[in-house]
Amino acid sequence: MIKNISVIEGDGIGPEVIKETIKVLNSIAIKYGHDFHYKNVLAGSKAIEKLGDPMPEESIENCLKSDAVLFSCIGDPKYDHNPRGKRPEDGLLKLRKRMNLYCNIRPIIVFSILDKSPVKKEFLNQVDFVIYRELTGGIYFGEKGRNKNGEEAYDYCIYSKTEIERIGEMAFKAALSRKKKVTLVDKANVLETSRLWREVIKNISLDYPNVDLDFLYIDNAAMQIIMNPKKFDIILTDNMFGDILSDESSVLTSSLGLLPSASIGNNKSMFEPIHGSYPQAKGKNIANPLGCILSSSMMLEYFGMHKEKNILEKAVKNSIEKKICTPDIIDSKLSSTTEEVGNYIEKYILNQ
Repeated sequence: MIKNISVIEGDGIGPEVIKETIKVLNSIAIKYGHDFHYKNVLAGSKAIEKLGDPMPEESIENCLKSDAVLFSCIGDPKYDHNPRGKRPEDGLLKLRKRMNLYCNIRPIIVFSILDKSPVKKEFLNQVDFVIYRELTGGIYFGEKGRNKNGEEAYDYCIYSKTEIERIGEMAFKAALSRKKKVTLVDKANVLETSRLWREVIKNISLDYPNVDLDFLYIDNAAMQIIMNPKKFDIILTDNMFGDILSDESSVLTSSLGLLPSASIGNNKSMFEPIHGSYPQAKGKNIANPLGCILSSSMMLEYFGMHKEKNILEKAVKNSIEKKICTPDIIDSKLSSTTEEVGNYIEKYILNQ
């Protein structure tokens, strides 16, 4: 099978984790007779330096023409005080909007062999849930501004029934093949947008009588994720709450560096680890590539390559069991480099 993949190396540790992910994907291609064509796409701080735009139009066009986008991470402290639209992160928001990637899927799986989580082990056994985060609406994309003297600021949060319906349908369909439970996380006791979410999701649930639906306020959900994470199957929520909860959930897994994600639209999709650019680790060969590698596994599933996805995930699990891991999830005296982790997974796949 031939697939054209746009690759955004990004900033900080991005090029390092992408390099290992491509290495692993190439081992899959060799083993199963696929032909992956990669197109490097300029974005983030490098695009600002070269063109003054964190996501140039040419980059967006390349992504729209590809079968999928493999994205690492962007962000550079040097540009934190740039005006709106000129920060690396603004480029990512722009790309999500143009590709209409409205559904962000973030699986939270705890590998029992790891023990760097501050949460007690008895709370972590068999934790396996998925966060469905709405990605192109809400407060991140609403009108923003300040008054004339700059002493008042506002951020509008707007959602339409259609925006809620499309991700709601995806979450309920996914629940049918899991534990048949959806938890809507909102702040309906305060926010009008949350009250609209409840109305729409309750209506969708009528078409899925075999799926249990419950509701949690965001503050309670944040507490329950730490105290009783096994209670969750699919968490459905808006853009900002989903961003916060998925980062919080990384505490369960031992590291943000382990978590993958898929951003799905009607016709296009993008796959990226949820971690940031971690500029302090840039060039040190210590960044965890597993979040990016597992994101590529979600891409393989999107391509319908189920055997390939399974062997890749088996290789990742084996690397963790054998303690071939970066220092964020294992004692630094016993840890492996970014490159060594990629090499181990590559070899495992080729030798199966």
